[in-house]
Amino acid sequence: MQMLKETADTSQVTWESILTPEQHHQFDADGYVCVRQLLKPEEISEIRETFMKANENGPVEGLSEIRRDDTASKGYDAADPLAFHPRMMHPHRHPGTPVGEVAMKYMLDRRIGRVLAELLGEEPFAVQSMFYFKPPGARGQDLHQDNFYLRVKPGTCMAAWVAVDDADAENGGMMCVPRTQDLDIACPEKSDPKLYFTSDHVEPPAGKKPVMQNLKAGDVLFFNGSVIHGSTPNTSKTRFRRSFICHYVPGSTREMSHWYTEPLSFDGRAHRIEHNNDGGPCGTAQDAPAPH
Repeated sequence: MQMLKETADTSQVTWESILTPEQHHQFDADGYVCVRQLLKPEEISEIRETFMKANENGPVEGLSEIRRDDTASKGYDAADPLAFHPRMMHPHRHPGTPVGEVAMKYMLDRRIGRVLAELLGEEPFAVQSMFYFKPPGARGQDLHQDNFYLRVKPGTCMAAWVAVDDADAENGGMMCVPRTQDLDIACPEKSDPKLYFTSDHVEPPAGKKPVMQNLKAGDVLFFNGSVIHGSTPNTSKTRFRRSFICHYVPGSTREMSHWYTEPLSFDGRAHRIEHNNDGGPCGTAQDAPAPH
């Protein structure tokens, strides 16, 4: 495996191949690829422990998707595991806090940047971070496409999905629908609220079905913004399925949703991307961030 070459000026980077031919083939064929054990066990422990400590008393104002005093209006009853452990959105935007520092550290991790640059064929910019707790009994996330929300033009976005726990069918692991990377972005149908905490569902084309990825803690799954993906409910009695997820866009991006227009290069430089104000495939403007 070849590594990145850097000059004295860290903004000038020569990206060399670090993926195997087999990994390239899978990404080209299916639209996604897993890089096994990209993060070390002690790094995964740092991510897990930092976010669990932050949420030890329930939702965190300004970080969690729902407020502790407002769970009912968001569709969560008191017995819902996600009422106590909702996902955290954009933690990297909270400098000076433990979760903010950890989120920024791993969102801009050079190993992730190396893979992204190779898959995109150009410099990647980071635009979003999230942390999912997904405790035992939690609902899943219905099938969807990320670029429905990010609205990247031209091209599409890319996700780096870091498994913080082993993730499989029992605890609500990640599923991807192979060979959907070149699909148009669809206007979603409604999902089943008994099974999924998000409201959108994208039906795979005829003959295509989601495939469980069976990830181990430290694995990172990369997939583009057209790939249909989602997760099942966590039917485990004892196992969390925590994940740290970031979205990236290629350097050639000219427009994207206003929720994500604070892009950062992997050396921390800020960039500006114009807002994409079109109506999208549903004909109406989206006013909510991606529910990855």
